[in-house]
Amino acid sequence: MAAILFNSLAKQLVDQSILEAKIAEEALKEAQKHQVSFVTYLVENRLADPTVIAILASTTFGLPLVDLSAFNVEQFPHTLINEKLIREHNALPIFKRGSRLFICIADPSNLHALDNIKFATGLNLEIVLTSEIHLQKAIDTCLDDGTAELGLAGTEAEDLDEAVELETEENTQSSQEDIKDAPLVRFVNKILLDAIRTGASDIHVEPYENQLRIRYRADGILKEVATPPKSFTNRLLSRLKVMAKMDISERRLPQDGRIKLKLSKFRSVDFRVNSLPTLWGEKICLRILDSDASKLNIDHLGYENDQKALFLDALAQPQGMILVTGPTGSGKTLSLYTGLKILNTPERNISTAEDPVEINLPGINQVNVNPKIGLDFSTALRAFLRQHPDVVMVGEVRDLETAEIAIKAAQTGHLVLSTLHTNSAAETLMRLHSMGIPSFNIATAVSLIIAQRLARRLCNYCKQRLDIPETSLLEFGFSSEEIPNLKIYGPQGCAQCYQGYKGRTGIYEVVKITDAMARIIMENANAIEIADQARKEGFMDLRTAGLKKVKAGITSLAELNRVITG
Repeated sequence: MAAILFNSLAKQLVDQSILEAKIAEEALKEAQKHQVSFVTYLVENRLADPTVIAILASTTFGLPLVDLSAFNVEQFPHTLINEKLIREHNALPIFKRGSRLFICIADPSNLHALDNIKFATGLNLEIVLTSEIHLQKAIDTCLDDGTAELGLAGTEAEDLDEAVELETEENTQSSQEDIKDAPLVRFVNKILLDAIRTGASDIHVEPYENQLRIRYRADGILKEVATPPKSFTNRLLSRLKVMAKMDISERRLPQDGRIKLKLSKFRSVDFRVNSLPTLWGEKICLRILDSDASKLNIDHLGYENDQKALFLDALAQPQGMILVTGPTGSGKTLSLYTGLKILNTPERNISTAEDPVEINLPGINQVNVNPKIGLDFSTALRAFLRQHPDVVMVGEVRDLETAEIAIKAAQTGHLVLSTLHTNSAAETLMRLHSMGIPSFNIATAVSLIIAQRLARRLCNYCKQRLDIPETSLLEFGFSSEEIPNLKIYGPQGCAQCYQGYKGRTGIYEVVKITDAMARIIMENANAIEIADQARKEGFMDLRTAGLKKVKAGITSLAELNRVITG
């Protein structure tokens, strides 16, 4: 019976075009494999909007939908269900009336959880629904505990406890009291958890003369989220440094560390931590590295169909070089890892040199470069080529030596993936040439160039249609034939988003090095001539690809202009 109901929710999600059938089927299998509910798996892996799931589940199962923001924590029946059962089954008891227990869940198809709770309490259950996100927040509020607030599983929580204990043995009594300060621990945990939940890419903890500021970077935009008292500074910074296994006594030099949090049975999140001495104390930046490989789905990245076909075709080739270019924070790493996941089969030997490794992919030999000991990209690449690789990924082509080795590998039967910091496909070819790579080698080794940007998505709940004059639309790049049927949307802002945007999508220029393109490269064509040739062959440039996203109502013209210059 459970399986039928379980699949019925998945079927509804597919029927309503919220999930693709293949993704829903894979999610069902993975949820069962990791012994978590289907809804929890979808939300944890950001495969569907939790509010949309809740509304659909309420309609499908005929259960009332509640708003937990009005829930009074003082009514929480602490004694009826233990914390382990609440977290294991993701179910929150709201209140008891006679022999009936009102319990709030996000996945009504999880009958096993309801049976266990009924057996443990001996009460009849009245089920109400809410979204997964709101349910998790309410559970964390009711079970207000330092490590529980982050959902840390046993091993990870023990690791943090050991780090704190080791630090207290080596420092003064005052340091021990700071580190064991429960409100401080809960505050730090909340900062980390909220960053993960909001989809932030990094956290900035910044001390100034008269204040301490904490900011998140979400969807590429920094926003202030907290300003703790200035007196909080040293204790907060020490806590973060202890968690990252950094030396809290060293405040004069930059340091690097790492925090690993296990959020569930199938998902963990790493924080790459860096401290920087400033005028008023150490600034700490935590880069959130979500090692969840399930996000590496090419269908979710925003490629147009013809661009995706070019990328997949290049990945299927036995040799050649695929270059992904763009400024810092444009999603290059995600594109590379998505390609690696597609290539990752038992028949292939894949090695990567990265600075640092951001996503752990089982089955791939990943190397952290360390220039301090002489292990740079070129050294790692030379070592790879002695181990008969099929696929090599170099985090970045930074110098002539690395470029020459990578080009040679691409010409001698290896598929090479790498990145460059350039703005377009044409500029990428010019950059290689300016490094000192002969035109002939560029033309024969490079098979595909992907230039990309990340643009914020308009919020589906509040985006509003804009009335833009025809002359302005023509100036933006739309054709006169398109304009009569155009629907242009802009941001508004609501409780579901930030400044009218929620999430990001990729905008891509994907250029294949064809025979005609190779000829003009060998003739030492400049960037303008190469860009003209790409347009002649039908390859969209970044602005054209961006306008397609605007036309589809995915992003706005203002956002397109922000991420693409020229």
